[in-house]
Amino acid sequence: MSIQAEPHLEPIVVRSVEISDPGDLIQALPVPGISWVRRGDGMVAWGEAARLDVSGTSRIVDAQRWWKAMCSRAIVRDGVGTRGSGLVAFGSFSFSADSATAGAIVVPQYILGRREGRAWLTIVSTAATISTPSLKDLLGDTSPCLPIGPVEFSPGDPEAWRVAVLKAVGRIEAGEVDKVVLARAITAVAAAPVDVRTLLASLAREYPTCWTFHIDGMVGATPELLARVDRGLVTSRVLAGTIRPTGDETADLAHAASLARSSKDREEHEYAVDSVTRVLNEHCSSINVPEAPSVMHLPNVMHLVTDVTGVLADNTTSLDLVAALHPSAAVCGTPTDTAAALIARLEGLDRGRYAGPVGWIDAEGDGEWCIALRTAEIDTADPRSLRLFAGCGIVAASDPDDEWAESEAKLEPLRSALGPDQS
Repeated sequence: MSIQAEPHLEPIVVRSVEISDPGDLIQALPVPGISWVRRGDGMVAWGEAARLDVSGTSRIVDAQRWWKAMCSRAIVRDGVGTRGSGLVAFGSFSFSADSATAGAIVVPQYILGRREGRAWLTIVSTAATISTPSLKDLLGDTSPCLPIGPVEFSPGDPEAWRVAVLKAVGRIEAGEVDKVVLARAITAVAAAPVDVRTLLASLAREYPTCWTFHIDGMVGATPELLARVDRGLVTSRVLAGTIRPTGDETADLAHAASLARSSKDREEHEYAVDSVTRVLNEHCSSINVPEAPSVMHLPNVMHLVTDVTGVLADNTTSLDLVAALHPSAAVCGTPTDTAAALIARLEGLDRGRYAGPVGWIDAEGDGEWCIALRTAEIDTADPRSLRLFAGCGIVAASDPDDEWAESEAKLEPLRSALGPDQS
């Protein structure tokens, strides 16, 4: 664990004030910064008031401990009193404890938010007093979003994927593991540094029901909610089981029905739901799990989806739940430890923060954390370069060609947002 910006000896001062509607949140970002937007609502932020970099097996626990200490010294003047106002931090954590990519939790200097018709501005300062500039003054030097130039994509390696999937199926048939999630990555290189605001705007426009995020170089539009805590209510949205739509409405209705009946996809989905339910049972007084999944329709794929809800019976925070839930069967497999070891042997890549938790937390411990799917990681040394990720759940009935096609569909959101292949 390392601290880039240690908690200041003097308290931090946080002030949230209600403002008029700023319009499109992503377009309002004055510089590339943090984004957490869904259906037009959410938060964007910029600047760093404090930051903690974390790594290793205790990375999420370390972040929670640091955040608790930060909150204990904060002076908060919240004149809005809505979800996301006041003191908030954003975080992104690696999938594996062994990853070379560190996770981080960041307290921005400025946060612009909107929820259910109300908008606010939060300013974080280390000064004893804090002034609140007008939004016009604050955003007066907004730099225009830059177009993304020609992009070259690496093609991927279908044969290496086939070998990995067949080996995973072999381990499943041997009884070593029930399900394992394998991922692959491709690279994208643009002609100029990528303006993440342009990328975010495209993702938010095409995938409004997903959480469009950018936190510490990790950018994407994810459909999967790992844990939301809101005044004692917990929600986890589980996605597992996928089919690609055809674009024909009648045919896709038949595809959706086929997905809902598919024994292979239902098996994969049930493993993921069970892994979440087991964790929530330890912290909730009651849990609701629908008897059967529904089908989520996205432009690039259709998913089996189950919303698991519960009522907290203890003082567990959203980050505590994230630490307990990650990694779920949806992104790792079943049993977890065996699947994680198999992933390390078969994938041949460091996932970094792909399939890791990404989201935000407030001073009460409430927050919203998703799984970083449909993502790209921007190279900090060369902001023209990105790694794009996609993963597939492998069970006994999995076919390498079908799984390759599924992974291609899951790469589509970022490929399209970056622009046509110029290679």
